[in-house]
Amino acid sequence: MALPGLLLIDNNVSRTQQFKSILTFMEYHVSTTRTDDYISLLNKLDNLCAIFIGSGCDKQATLIKTVVELGFEVPVILLVDKGIGFQVPTAIQKMITQTQEWPTLYPELNEVLKTLPTSKKIPVKAKKGHKGLAGSSKCIEQVRVLIDQVAGSNATVLVLGQSGTGKEVVAQALHRASDRKNKPFVPVNCGAIPGELLESELFGHEKGAFTGALSARQGRFEMAEGGTLFLDEIGDMPMPMQVKLLRVLQERTFERVGSNKTIACDVRIIAATHRNLENEITEKRFREDLFYRLNVFPIELPSLTQRIEDLPLLINDLVARMEKAKRGGVKFTHSALSLMMQHPWPGNVRELSNFIERLTITKPNGLIDVIDLPEKFQQYEVPEGFVVDNLIEEESVDLETAEEPVQQNTSEDIVPVVSHLPEQGMDLKEYLSDMEVNLIQQALSECNGVVAHAAKLLNMRRTTLVEKLRKYELS
Repeated sequence: MALPGLLLIDNNVSRTQQFKSILTFMEYHVSTTRTDDYISLLNKLDNLCAIFIGSGCDKQATLIKTVVELGFEVPVILLVDKGIGFQVPTAIQKMITQTQEWPTLYPELNEVLKTLPTSKKIPVKAKKGHKGLAGSSKCIEQVRVLIDQVAGSNATVLVLGQSGTGKEVVAQALHRASDRKNKPFVPVNCGAIPGELLESELFGHEKGAFTGALSARQGRFEMAEGGTLFLDEIGDMPMPMQVKLLRVLQERTFERVGSNKTIACDVRIIAATHRNLENEITEKRFREDLFYRLNVFPIELPSLTQRIEDLPLLINDLVARMEKAKRGGVKFTHSALSLMMQHPWPGNVRELSNFIERLTITKPNGLIDVIDLPEKFQQYEVPEGFVVDNLIEEESVDLETAEEPVQQNTSEDIVPVVSHLPEQGMDLKEYLSDMEVNLIQQALSECNGVVAHAAKLLNMRRTTLVEKLRKYELS
């Protein structure tokens, strides 16, 4: 039987040697690598049960984020030097499973090792086959096809779509699927940086190049060398900077601000914008020649309303991420979801994400029904018989059900079974409703008012029974 595998990514030679010696003695198969070659090794390892990362590594947050996004369902543990008071930034805390001081005592290390899974890793393709894009609609599947087609080339990609549709998610997916995946992915929001600072931000500057330039500084092009530079909101870039960017795209060289030294660059450009660039060209706000340089391979993202059938999958994905980050979670009834699917979502997936995060704060780990949705959703109506199979639903008894059994109707009237249709006819809908109410009351009575038990007795979901209780005003 193969030994459980551990991987340590660390540039600290002393810590690497100690770790390998001790864990090998404890009968683990230990692999170690520096930060410049860990992905190729990861893809070769079998029976991996944990990834350890040494503190102090170059671009530590980026390294940890990349490891997590590769999709191995194993703990990611950060090793920190004992006694140096290393403070783990909040951004890193959210990405790792835990921190562990090193060197450590055997009992402490043994407790950590006991919690590790013993199953093999999930291959990258099995976990990330969805390109990081949740959904199964035809239009989102087409986006995945386009990513596959262009990822292997160095062609410039222009990602188009409304704000909040996930343009950076697509850019990251392109980078992960490309031959540059082991090199940096560097994003820059062209609309968030003042025009007078954007040149320095992209190309860097020399010491004394302008007031406040107290030292030389690399720009984003140098930081992304060999990798991918993501120029978000390119449509907001000032015209003077567009000229300079065009030169870089044409000649693949640039100069830092305050320098006459030409620097060659090997960077793949992915640009994105929510603006209609052809309209911007007409309005003289965007250069036509730059547009054609960027628009080599366009990928247009659909709005959320164009892929509204993906809403349940998006909710599942967003809730899972929040639960993994220990930020709480929520679940939705079918009725609540039906109203959400009628909303236009002008902010697209970003609006949905913020909305769900707000619900995790106002009703942590709760079941969200129609009455829990904001007023703007109350204008819609629940279609009769609306059901979604892939919706996260609450199956267990919640606090309300556990503590306060449903009050029963004290009436003992039983709806008589009709063996022959009366001559004057009957209201079938009313008769079936009365029969349903009567059976629900009987089930609740036998289960002492506990909804979850009554639902099991009636062979239905607890949430379905709750909806019927509200419908018939039984609670």
